[in-house]
Amino acid sequence: MKHTYKITGMTCTGCKTSVENSLSSIKEISKIETDLKKGEVVLEMTSHVTLKKLQETMLKAGLHYTISMPGHKKYEIKEKVDGNGIFYCPMHCEGDKTYDKSGDCTVCGMDLIQQPKLIQSTRYTCPMHPEIIKDEPGACPICGMDLIPMRPTESEENKTYKDLLKKIKIALIFTIPIFLIAMAEMLSNNPLLNIFSQQTWNWIQFGLSLPVVFYATWMFFERAWKSIITWNLNMFTLIGIGSGIAFAFSVFALLFPNVFPDDFKTESGTVYVYFEAVTVILTLVLLGQLLEARAHSQTSGAIKELLKLAPTEAVLVTPGGEDKVISIHDIKKGNLLRVKPGDKIPVDGKITEGESSIDESMITGEPIPVDKNVGDSVSSGTINGNKSFVMLAQKVGSETLLSQIIKMVNEASRSRAPIQKLADRISKYFVPIVIVISIITFLVWRYFGPEPAVVYAFVNAIAVLIIACPCALGLATPMSVMVGVGKGAQNGILIKNAEALEKMNKVNVLITDKTGTITEGKPSVEKVVSTSDFKESDLLQIIASLNQYSEHPLAEAVVKYGKTNKTAFIEINNFEAVSGKGVTGKNKNKLVALGNESLMKQIKADIPIELQNKVIAEQKLGKTVSYIAIGKKAVGFVSISDAIKTTSKNAIQELVNNGVEVIMLTGDNENTAKAVADELNLSDFQAGCLPEDKLKVIEKFQKDGKVVAMAGDGINDAPALAQADIGIAMGTGTDVAIESAEITLIKGDLQGIVKSKNLSHAVVKNIEQNLFFAFIYNIIGVPIAAGALFPIFGILLSPMIAAAAMSFSSVSVITNSLRLRKIEL
Repeated sequence: MKHTYKITGMTCTGCKTSVENSLSSIKEISKIETDLKKGEVVLEMTSHVTLKKLQETMLKAGLHYTISMPGHKKYEIKEKVDGNGIFYCPMHCEGDKTYDKSGDCTVCGMDLIQQPKLIQSTRYTCPMHPEIIKDEPGACPICGMDLIPMRPTESEENKTYKDLLKKIKIALIFTIPIFLIAMAEMLSNNPLLNIFSQQTWNWIQFGLSLPVVFYATWMFFERAWKSIITWNLNMFTLIGIGSGIAFAFSVFALLFPNVFPDDFKTESGTVYVYFEAVTVILTLVLLGQLLEARAHSQTSGAIKELLKLAPTEAVLVTPGGEDKVISIHDIKKGNLLRVKPGDKIPVDGKITEGESSIDESMITGEPIPVDKNVGDSVSSGTINGNKSFVMLAQKVGSETLLSQIIKMVNEASRSRAPIQKLADRISKYFVPIVIVISIITFLVWRYFGPEPAVVYAFVNAIAVLIIACPCALGLATPMSVMVGVGKGAQNGILIKNAEALEKMNKVNVLITDKTGTITEGKPSVEKVVSTSDFKESDLLQIIASLNQYSEHPLAEAVVKYGKTNKTAFIEINNFEAVSGKGVTGKNKNKLVALGNESLMKQIKADIPIELQNKVIAEQKLGKTVSYIAIGKKAVGFVSISDAIKTTSKNAIQELVNNGVEVIMLTGDNENTAKAVADELNLSDFQAGCLPEDKLKVIEKFQKDGKVVAMAGDGINDAPALAQADIGIAMGTGTDVAIESAEITLIKGDLQGIVKSKNLSHAVVKNIEQNLFFAFIYNIIGVPIAAGALFPIFGILLSPMIAAAAMSFSSVSVITNSLRLRKIEL
């Protein structure tokens, strides 16, 4: 067998070798050919090896690449879903690649960030015997005291911050004295020379610099070395070369001063040393890293807020009727759980006993509590009001809405926006260009600069290396995306990837379904009318029995109406759902059907004129009407109403004001569609649309150069959602629709589209600001560091000031991104 697989995350020869070594351990694989450029691997095997086995083999080897086969579903990496021990680069240098331990990115050298863990389990310990640790509450087996919840372990992000904080304190303790010693040299009567000679003070500076260079900031040199041997040149390459050369020069000057010409010497005969420049530069870079670490933790603040919503325990109602506190991980589908006033709802399910009002603002973004009664659905993480109720657990663990939201936000935060490609292309050549500019700066100052020319050349060349900041370019897009995606999640907008977030800003046509999108999606039967010898109760019995096999909202309304009227259900055979038309089946070998006029034509059922006129009259009132046919004749109809959402009219008007053309496509008839369109002041609509018709309309707009968004909620909308530039699924709809969409609106109304559009606009604008700042900073900063202002103004940039500017350039990009947290959608 010979199969081609796609591997996401391979970027260098080392990655390629690691993949080949791990996969070659599988005995069934006889030959491996890897194409690094295409990100593909061709495997020859003696017998079939599952995708699951291939993925797990790489995981065991510590490789968090994703392997997939074109046309096949990706094998889900369980560790990724949980966020347990998964680390990634904040600049996404290697796409989706993740690591199984903390450290530095192999490309840019930045600290890896830990993906938040989905659900934190609570463990319990004894206050007197901390060695006792249990998974559930109870009594200590030693002293009998009640066990208390343990504090959750510290995140890697926080550990990194604390480690940097410790190092910055050490660096400052030694750098400040070095700086003061060096600054004293500028005084005409240096008081320090009354204590020791200049040579002795140089040795003291050297001694004080050792803890700074070889402990507090040694990681920068490690990253620089790694970047050179892998040829992934980055910010740390420039810092390592610049400060490394200055430190090596100073040590050599201290040991062998007689080697240097007089140009390099002070009035006292000692050679100029740069220990203060080296330590101040490294300390300032370390300060920048500390501030970045703090800012990074804020960019993922939305995810952390969502994680806080996840409860850690629940109250199980045992078969004996007793209440028992259990860990959230012990809840199983079908369990009955008691939710007390003010408690968080532990899992997704439905109320079986009692009623309450639920605060769903943390998921939908809507502040008004929602009243819930028996049979209503409730979601994990939402907060119960002032009444108690019992619920049935239906979705647990990673299946809950909250877990899915956190997973989607995690994945979207790590995705790359198309606008980032420009920064990526520039970053690739950035460091080599800066090194060349530094060399040119040295040569120009050496041969054309004032005396001491070599000293000027040396200092300015180092300033060029230090001031350049490729990280500001690299962080410009990912930081805005991460904050924007989190902001969306807090407002009930789930964004699948960064591309969708960027593209939503360009949407100028919105195609929308009617039922469940513009309307409430909670249809109710108003009446069943018979125009034949059949009793209306008989027709209701037939259509309710027929519709019990369908998942369509209209079918559910008919079944509910039948149950309300205490209809006895009868047996229906050969049930079939005809997409966009209705349903058919057989009762006692006789064809029965419920659907629109197209279905009647398909089954060749005759529609009496009297019946047709009654149906048209109902449709003009905005009702959805389905014909009822028995055998080859339409014998009646069912009239169904579905209220228009209160937010639809305002949302459509806002979208039109923002230059978006809104068009309604519905499978409903012309009269009903026109009634709805007139009420909403829609400029265009199409009725009687089948799924393939919606596809054709979208394709036509796309051929005309329009950027099309499609909003829908049903299975029949899935093809159109997939075809549109942006598919928007209503969270109240089906899983298939949500899977096909790029954006999901949890609350499921058009106001969410307005919010999505506003969010997209704000994020794109923020990214553009970040990129502009990053470009301008480097375009202006590098020439100034090279000495461009010296001929006119006599100004030179100290490498220490260059280091401060470089450190704060990245921090300023992150800070600007954090402004997105405060925008009003």
